Amino acid sequence: MERWYLRNVKTDLDRISKTLGISKLLSKLLVNRDITSYRLMDSFINPSLDKLHNPWLMKDMDKGINIIKNSIDKGEYIRIAGDYDQDGNSAILTLYKGLERCGAKVDYVIPHRIMDGYGINERMVKEAKKDEIDLIITCDNGISAFEPIKLAKNLGIKVIVTDHHDIAYIEDEQGDKQYKLPEAEAIINPKRWDCKYPFKELCGAGVAFKLIQALYDEMNIDIRESYELLEFVAMGTVCDVVDLIDENRIIVKEGLRRINSTNNIGLKALINATGLEGRSINTYSLGFVIGPCINASGRLDSADIAVELFLTEDPEKAETYANKLHFLNEERKSMTTEGYERIVEKIESTDLKEDDVLVVFEPKIHESVAGIIAGRVKDKYYRPTIVLTKSKEENIAKGSGRSIEEYNMFDEISNHKDLLLAFGGHPMAAGLSLDISNIDEFRYRLNGEESLTVEDLMPKVYIDMQLPLDYISFGLVEELKKMEPFGKGNPKPLFAEKNIRVKRGFILGKNQNVLKLLLLTNSGRIMEGIYFGDIKEFEWRMARKFSQEELNKMFKGTGSEVVLDIIYTPMINEYMGNRSLQVNIQNYR
Repeated sequence: MERWYLRNVKTDLDRISKTLGISKLLSKLLVNRDITSYRLMDSFINPSLDKLHNPWLMKDMDKGINIIKNSIDKGEYIRIAGDYDQDGNSAILTLYKGLERCGAKVDYVIPHRIMDGYGINERMVKEAKKDEIDLIITCDNGISAFEPIKLAKNLGIKVIVTDHHDIAYIEDEQGDKQYKLPEAEAIINPKRWDCKYPFKELCGAGVAFKLIQALYDEMNIDIRESYELLEFVAMGTVCDVVDLIDENRIIVKEGLRRINSTNNIGLKALINATGLEGRSINTYSLGFVIGPCINASGRLDSADIAVELFLTEDPEKAETYANKLHFLNEERKSMTTEGYERIVEKIESTDLKEDDVLVVFEPKIHESVAGIIAGRVKDKYYRPTIVLTKSKEENIAKGSGRSIEEYNMFDEISNHKDLLLAFGGHPMAAGLSLDISNIDEFRYRLNGEESLTVEDLMPKVYIDMQLPLDYISFGLVEELKKMEPFGKGNPKPLFAEKNIRVKRGFILGKNQNVLKLLLLTNSGRIMEGIYFGDIKEFEWRMARKFSQEELNKMFKGTGSEVVLDIIYTPMINEYMGNRSLQVNIQNYR
């Protein structure tokens, strides 16, 4: 069961349309996405590189740049401490290439997901001391690495933290938050409570990019050279699922343009290995094809493979690395499916299904896919979900959580840190570890203190506007392309219409998994509708509502009484040189 909501933000659409020179329809779509200031609207409609914010506005940027410049001038050794996911990969590449361009003696290290866990740790710090490293720069991690950074300081190693995750805090008796920062020489994170940077939603690679921009400025390197790094930053931005507005939109728009004409040997090899050669690379390609392959290296092998793929100048090595990443991702898919089925079986066969916050322990799941599985379970039940599995350490459980918009997972878990050994994340996702003996108490507390309502736990679909099918035109579809690239914070526009008569239905596809409906518009036109959802459920619901006889008539095209409300996206179907209008049906009732 889901609830449909029609967005109805009150504003002067005529004024917005006239000021920006866009249609009222586009004006409404912007306002529906909470893009309400003219600066943000202009940045959205005309996303150009000159609208990127000044990197020097970020707290501690001046400190960090002074330290790095002095290290380069003195010939000191710099080590980047990254993370094993796509955003971490992108952040490492951004810093490495940028620092190398400035003449730095630089290398990088990535923690092993299973052996080390997330972020910089004491082993890595001790290894840096042994390797005579003078400066460590973290990326996509470090904001909660209190002990490792304290150790680095005691060993005489300077540390600059670049991160984008939420700041750890302690809540006092009055409910006020006392934020905690590690003892690094500079902490560059736009989410700092004392940072005045105008945009807070950069990913880890985005923060790394701003550091390199400031460094280039300090070293008198043309700022346009920094734009060469946007291929990597765009990948991190899409794959870390941050809002694609403001700077992120500019980064992704420009990054995709460069990716589609890339000279990077490794990226070309990966595009070829994943079957994307000759196609236009978009946010879907990055988020669901290329990104998962890069993540697979950190999940099932060494994340270094993915970094080396993009650094190598050897085509044979690039092909080898790319094929390995593709193979690892196929293996990851199989493990994910198996783990997901185990978790669903455990929920359905126990009292877990009564919980509003799902905390599921399954020792046989590979910890590297716990987050993906948590996301899928969250989507199935529309519940905040934490999937835990057995760690390599004795009696320790480790896992990941994924949340819904109505539940701030970071804050809720923060209230129970006394049960945890490690924890980090943000409102929609978290990683944690705890003693296995504490799992039941952890589950009990999360469910005992949450205030989620029945409505909170009901999936919601937000409709941009009611739009009769007769209004759909080629011009409208082309105009909607101005909203691309789509992603979090800028979903594909959704329109709705009521009481649409279905003239005929067809089940298509090799696996009989596509439903095509011929829909009658108010003026008597026929519009094709395509639905990729659960066809068996569709047939069951139609037979229950209208009768099996009417469903049979619908499939035969002999005048059925089947009538639908639909939520849809208009599109252009191109087949054998012919173009026709079509709607992609997202939801129906």
